[in-house]
Amino acid sequence: MLLSARNTLPNLDGTLVKLRSIHPSLRSAEARVAEWILNNPHEIMHMSITELAEKCEVAEATIVRLCKKLGYNGFQELKISLARDLVEPIKSIHEEVLPTDDIRTMAHKVFHSAAESLSDTLKILDYNELERAIRAIASARKTDFYGVASSGFVALDAHHKMFKAGLLSAAYTDPHLQIMSARFLTEKDVAVGISHSGSTKDTIESLKVAKEAGATTICITSFMKSPITKVSDIKLVVAARETTFRSEATAARIAQLCLIDAIIVGVSLLRKEESLEAIDKIRQVIATKRY
Repeated sequence: MLLSARNTLPNLDGTLVKLRSIHPSLRSAEARVAEWILNNPHEIMHMSITELAEKCEVAEATIVRLCKKLGYNGFQELKISLARDLVEPIKSIHEEVLPTDDIRTMAHKVFHSAAESLSDTLKILDYNELERAIRAIASARKTDFYGVASSGFVALDAHHKMFKAGLLSAAYTDPHLQIMSARFLTEKDVAVGISHSGSTKDTIESLKVAKEAGATTICITSFMKSPITKVSDIKLVVAARETTFRSEATAARIAQLCLIDAIIVGVSLLRKEESLEAIDKIRQVIATKRY
């Protein structure tokens, strides 16, 4: 398989998803613009940059700066991308689960929310970064996965899948073990930090130590401009939205798990013979544990 994202056009989809992802890291003036766009997406299509600046009481330069942070050259390109989002009516896929909902309705809302989290992630996923992550892990001597709390479960799942694909890896959910392992990594290794908020101090510190040791560092987070991205060579962003009975972190976990799957499959395709041999060995030994 030839992995390549180089010949594809820039991913300009998911303007609203990108805005939600970047919003927590924005300055006050930029945040006002982002909030106005999120609350009035249809009106933006008929406004000039000057009109939007007046509505938000900011300078036009602030809007241009926000557009560039989102990956667009300017306000017009943002509007073109936003128009794609609005081809279909905006639907509240992440509907609130209500105390009055019956079991069927509740289940549909939960499953629909999970599906939309995956759909939103595909809109903002940087495929060049994904390819870099796949190639780095495929050529690594060892890959460490760091995560705490719910992200720790994702790290453990990643290690399990790597193991089944015949790849040397480890998962650490204890902050002390994370940073100790990071210290012994080399330029031949990869360290992956998983943090929904991108602000988990222990995970960030461990990635920083791994980077200083020479390892390639990768982060999986829900926020494009979060602290963890500053210590990461490769940045992978997933989407998630919070509802009353479900935190953002819970919704993000589904997208994180699916992204890990995509990485492992990509690595396996690059290492086809080794991966098939490992899978066959695993099947043989597991068969002895089943009736």
